[in-house]
Amino acid sequence: MTEHPEQQYLDAMARAWYGGDERVDRTGVGTRSLFGVTMRFNLSDGTVPLITTKKIFWKSAIKELIWFLSGDTNIRPLVMQNVHIWTDWPLDKYRKATGEAIDRDAFEQRIIDDPAFAAEWGDLGPVYGKQWVDWPRYTQVGDGLFRREEKGINQIAELVEMLRTNPSSRRLIFTGWNVPELPGMALPPCHMTYQYHVAGGRLSGILYQRSCDLGLGFPFNIFEAAVLIRMLAQQADLEPGELVWMGADTHVYSNHGHLVEEQLSRTPRAFPRLTFARRPSSMFAYAPEDFVIEGYDPHPHIKAEVAV
Repeated sequence: MTEHPEQQYLDAMARAWYGGDERVDRTGVGTRSLFGVTMRFNLSDGTVPLITTKKIFWKSAIKELIWFLSGDTNIRPLVMQNVHIWTDWPLDKYRKATGEAIDRDAFEQRIIDDPAFAAEWGDLGPVYGKQWVDWPRYTQVGDGLFRREEKGINQIAELVEMLRTNPSSRRLIFTGWNVPELPGMALPPCHMTYQYHVAGGRLSGILYQRSCDLGLGFPFNIFEAAVLIRMLAQQADLEPGELVWMGADTHVYSNHGHLVEEQLSRTPRAFPRLTFARRPSSMFAYAPEDFVIEGYDPHPHIKAEVAV
């Protein structure tokens, strides 16, 4: 009997939790860490790796992915759709700057109600989407002088064009790791570099992740990476192949022990299938209702705190 593909994830959690290197991390919470983890997921049968040993709010993941592709860096469009996954970073910044002990719900309501407040306190800096679709472009205007162009490089649009016209290229890559802009980001990209490969009419992809929170981050990261392959394949008239995931610092936070132990006690269920309700005109025209997940039957959700 073939091992369930989710077992790769559960094994990584177990190795990190029971034998990982205990580290003091940026957040102060502490982690148990592995270095260099690889997983492979077959997408050719129409399934996607949507973790089943706990319920994953996949519609929020889809909304986040669409937000990335829009190039937006403000949390307002997310919270207006009841997506809270990026709120903790600007909320923490606001509390520290003002001393106001505001709770998350009240902060998000102010973000929704007051566009000026959202512009000041809801922006995350040039994070993922900004780099994906508007990587800064400079033109030399003199000796040692450069002007930043109003419109940057759309890595996603260029990737789709290459998939259509030069699918054997070894440069089917996009990344969010823009070194000069890292200091301005609320969080430098964790899922940082994506590369693709076409063979036999099928599109496969590798995601290299410099840092991965196995408890909360990985389920979103792996699902969104698989969905990206499906979107790119649809836009380039290809079939899905395989998703390879490579994690560098792959860790479990020290306050997620209950999550790990509960998930390890559960038996994975069949991955669901993803279909599309339509074929949008481009990578930037997808809407949440275009994604149809069928057969998702997860175990109950497990609550755990995010480390900021």
